[in-house]
Amino acid sequence: MISKSRNLVSFIPHSRQVTPDDVEIVRNFILNSNKLMILTGAGISTASGIPDYRSKGVGLYARNNHRPMQYSDFLKNDENRKRYWSRNFTGWSQFSSVVPNNTHDFIARLEKSNLLHWVITQNVDRLHQKAGSCRLTELHGNMHEVTCLQCEKLITRQEFQKVLEKLNPTWNVQSSETAPDADVFIAESKVKHFNIATCECGGVMKPNVVFFGGSVPKNVNDEVGYHTDLADSLLVIGSSLQTYSAYRIVLRASDMQKPIGIVGIGDTRADHLASFKIDVNCDKLFTNLHLPDRS
Repeated sequence: MISKSRNLVSFIPHSRQVTPDDVEIVRNFILNSNKLMILTGAGISTASGIPDYRSKGVGLYARNNHRPMQYSDFLKNDENRKRYWSRNFTGWSQFSSVVPNNTHDFIARLEKSNLLHWVITQNVDRLHQKAGSCRLTELHGNMHEVTCLQCEKLITRQEFQKVLEKLNPTWNVQSSETAPDADVFIAESKVKHFNIATCECGGVMKPNVVFFGGSVPKNVNDEVGYHTDLADSLLVIGSSLQTYSAYRIVLRASDMQKPIGIVGIGDTRADHLASFKIDVNCDKLFTNLHLPDRS
């Protein structure tokens, strides 16, 4: 299990205060759009207690030398998969119980109010769905499903947790710190005692996500391109856009001369393409933003 002593806001980097002008700029951008598309990144989930990778001072890369497992390493051998699943198993209870915050709720209300065309999220936490969003594409998959790489069987992550529990009935490893994407830090000496599960067909089981070093499936890219083309504006929230799979969405919108707005703490890869960039805590901004209902 994970210690809950760490304060949730410690995963949110310092930023200036939200001003009425900030709120008005985003409000006007949304209301002037007829087919608004929103692209979200890890920065919107930090207020829910899920750390990100790149935030200055508080992201995973700033806090330690721990790095997410590359897809090629996951495929390489059982030892690497044991390391991955032991940490994921330990962190799952905390990760799966996280609840949406003000930003997720705001985006869900936009959809219900008919002020939103589509959401593309880089996140794998399913907090958008928990908040009620339906018009959504998960660019990098989600942690709440597990798939077999051989027969392509798909099961829920909760089902897989029960399988792992049966294989590891005495597992009681503590972790004092959490990482993004249900990962936690545990001692290597503990990892060797963890038992991993394979599919009934003997295949390797992996979370239904795009690992670092992996590729976004073609059908997902096609869906993203379709909705980007239909949209008349793009609002980026909580993403540094450092991964090319997200950055190219902004490039495509820019090439089609669609208005682009960015809200989030820190520089992004596409600041030069945006009509505006508001460097504030998105959770606080959207708490203060109220819109009419178009439905």
